[in-house]
Amino acid sequence: MSRPVGRLLWRSSLRYLCQHPWQLGLSLLGVALGVAVVVAIDLANESARRAFLLSTQSIVGRATHQIVGGPNGLSEDVYHRLRVTGKIRAIAPVVESDVAVPDSPGRIFHLLGVDAFAEAPFRPYLAPLGATPDNDFRALLTQPATGLLTTGTARQLGLGIGDALTVRVGTQQRAITLVGTLDPGENASAVENLLITDIATAQEILGLVGRLSRIDVLAPEGEGGQKLLAMIRRILPAGAEVLSSRGRSQAIAQMTRAFHLNLSALSLLALIVGVFLIYNTMTFSVVQRRGLLGLLRIQGVTRREICAVILGEAALLGVGGTIVGLTLGIVLSHGLVRLVTQTITDLYFVLTVRELALTPLVLGKGIVLGMGATVLAALLPAWEATTTTPRLTAQRSTLETGAQQTAPRTALLGLLTLAVGLGGLWLSGTNLWLSFGSLFGVLLGCVLMTPLTTVGCIRLLQPLLSAWGGLLGRLCGRGVVATLSRTAVAIAALMVAVAVTVGVGIMVQSFRQTVVRWLESSLHADVYIAPPSLIARRSDATLDPALIARLSSAPGVARVNTYRGLQVESSLGLTQLVALDLAERSYAAFAFIAGEPESIWPAFQNDAAVIISEPYAYRHKLSLDAAIQLRTDRGERLFRVAGIFTDYGSDQGIVMLSRHTYEQWWHDPKISSLGVYATPNTDVDRLVESLRRLAGEEHAVLIRSNRTLRAASLAVFDRTFTITTVLHLLTTVVAFIGVLSALMALQLERGRELGVLRAIGFTPGQLWRLMTAQTGLMGLVAGLLAIPVGMGLALILVRVINRRSFGWTLQIEIAPEVLVQALLLAVGAALLAGLYPALRMAYTSPALALREE
Repeated sequence: MSRPVGRLLWRSSLRYLCQHPWQLGLSLLGVALGVAVVVAIDLANESARRAFLLSTQSIVGRATHQIVGGPNGLSEDVYHRLRVTGKIRAIAPVVESDVAVPDSPGRIFHLLGVDAFAEAPFRPYLAPLGATPDNDFRALLTQPATGLLTTGTARQLGLGIGDALTVRVGTQQRAITLVGTLDPGENASAVENLLITDIATAQEILGLVGRLSRIDVLAPEGEGGQKLLAMIRRILPAGAEVLSSRGRSQAIAQMTRAFHLNLSALSLLALIVGVFLIYNTMTFSVVQRRGLLGLLRIQGVTRREICAVILGEAALLGVGGTIVGLTLGIVLSHGLVRLVTQTITDLYFVLTVRELALTPLVLGKGIVLGMGATVLAALLPAWEATTTTPRLTAQRSTLETGAQQTAPRTALLGLLTLAVGLGGLWLSGTNLWLSFGSLFGVLLGCVLMTPLTTVGCIRLLQPLLSAWGGLLGRLCGRGVVATLSRTAVAIAALMVAVAVTVGVGIMVQSFRQTVVRWLESSLHADVYIAPPSLIARRSDATLDPALIARLSSAPGVARVNTYRGLQVESSLGLTQLVALDLAERSYAAFAFIAGEPESIWPAFQNDAAVIISEPYAYRHKLSLDAAIQLRTDRGERLFRVAGIFTDYGSDQGIVMLSRHTYEQWWHDPKISSLGVYATPNTDVDRLVESLRRLAGEEHAVLIRSNRTLRAASLAVFDRTFTITTVLHLLTTVVAFIGVLSALMALQLERGRELGVLRAIGFTPGQLWRLMTAQTGLMGLVAGLLAIPVGMGLALILVRVINRRSFGWTLQIEIAPEVLVQALLLAVGAALLAGLYPALRMAYTSPALALREE
């Protein structure tokens, strides 16, 4: 490109952008929001992963392996046998549990009981114990209920040496006196939520006297380490096992994989809509300068030079949008990380994120996506601007004729893309990334079919338009078809936005209604009693036996079901196990998708068979009569699957067995929760109050009626979908900006056409009604097209994506009001977006509008 011509082209480009500030600003904002949503979700996910990693590293330390037992952990005798009889020194006993801090709601500490004399090789941050004048290390060993916090954490809580920290363990509160602080230096963020005690103190506080949670092992690499592990295995009793520390941590982290992946895919929807916005902007930029580009081509400007200018404009938009998007994404991530953390804590494990992880990889991904998306969106407009012959670029009719002629071919390409997307869904198996990629292919196929379907819809509506609006009605419909190169883009953008709204809305509604029906059928008892839980959908705490006896014999109580929930090791990884002692009338609470109740329950009660939830069966590809190998207190044991039941309480899945079978293979008399059946004619609300009085204030148990527990469960469900709703809202905002930009550009670009109508006698009011009716018609067409596309999107999300992510089978719930709202949203958005340009053009002087003719 010669320098004079190059300067002229770039000056023309800059002048054009400055003359359309609203369009430029909306485009920048759309790209910025698209990039911001992706960056914010990635930062939130990365922060959660980093927090989990740091927490795990601080707890596990340098241990290469862990010796674990059953639900009651390990006997102290195991450690004594290894240390004394086996003369193994590279081991350290640990007692641990998560505890809540009642005085600081939402604050959770990991109570870590250690043997200070064995700790040196394992957790370096504990080396400074007793190294400062303020620390009384002897008190930690000799005085009961004493502990250590980091200096920063103690300062946050306003605690000094000698002050007491009250923690809640299960149903009881215990006070721990602070006898010192730790200053771990650069490891402060990793250990700020640790409460360090002597191992005997931890045993007493957690009710584990004589027991250990695990024994850490530091095995050297190579043959020496293998010999050490083999020696340990020979000494261990039945029910104990040596596991890799890294493998166990990865198995726990793997629980959240599908959750993080779904968030990332939903965030990409916002960026895809942002790409559509850039495509809109660049397409209208080319259309509006079509004549100018033709003149430049006639005067000798090459295709390459014009292509460079158009792509340069897109790159400029990309740079500006990406910079703003990165900044906005960092701000937005502070709020989203709290939602991500809360959801993980509700569903999987206790997680605390104190700081945002601003990793170069996440920011680099945002830059690549922002810049790449804008340039990619500009390729088609640039190709169209450079491939049309100079003579034809000056004739507007050729553009519209070409758009209408290519609509069938574009629709055929859309059908092929749709078929490829559907085929990809069928062939993708359990690969979630391929499933989401196929979903986007389906959406792209629908977009490519929009021009032809728009023409079809207008032809069907044309008789109604003529009857309703006469000449204005006919002009309204014909105007949309006559300018298809521009209207189809705006309609497609609005269709995508509304379709996403319909699809995600139906998915959430279907999920919620399925859970509501499941809760109504599965919660049969009148009252439920459980200790407070740090994880909303799982309780690892247990009830006091004396309290259980007192409540079970209370007046008005007819029958009590008992539940024991815990996590055990199995051949399939960490497994959620539930032991049940059920009244026969509680059998109706289970809806089986495999197996017959007449054969399931006798086997469950008498033959040591288990029943498993649908997600567990799906994740591990188990069927009826399959065998599950669980690690019991008496060693490995195979349990036959007698039935598979519907469950929406855990996406990791559950294995259930009878209390009788559980007591045969595990030495664990503890009970996690109770289901109480009231005697006939007993008022349930009064029974709840009576049971609360019997429990007393010393036991912080949750005693809730069937109705209250159902409401609390739905509240957890709604909380876990809060972040989905936020992403849905942000995507809709990006889409609306795209529609507003497209319609404003469309109406303003028609200035000369509307000037002609004014010149032949149209009044400003008639012109305003024509433009408003036309934008409303475009919104109506977009809404009509979005409804089937959105329903198809919902079907894929519910039956394919959710199934492969979480293993649930959901019932599709399509509420008519969702579809009506979608149609109103499309029409309302189009009317609102066309309001300003309609008013502006209706009252623009015809001479001014025609001055270029």
